[in-house]
Amino acid sequence: MKEDGESETKMEAKLYVGNLSKSTTQDELKTLFAQAGEVILAEVIKDRKSGESRGFAFVTMSVQSEADIAVSMFDAYSLSDQTLKVSLAKPREQHGVAIPHIEM
Repeated sequence: MKEDGESETKMEAKLYVGNLSKSTTQDELKTLFAQAGEVILAEVIKDRKSGESRGFAFVTMSVQSEADIAVSMFDAYSLSDQTLKVSLAKPREQHGVAIPHIEM
């Protein structure tokens, strides 16, 4: 049983935000998604070489219920003349499996 004043364990939820304008910033996303609840992190994914936005981002909301609200509020939302695609982020998959090389 929880004592008074002790909060429940929070389960963060990560969202995928696609079809972003190249000029959209992390601060803009954080401000936008804050309308749905507490934003833990907004991260625009950038090209390693050029540093330019790759057109998508991940936004981490503090709890699943706020992430669900954000999806319903911002999927198909127009931002900077782009129609956003917002969904729950899928777990990252391992790309390829290393096969040991055995010399005979």
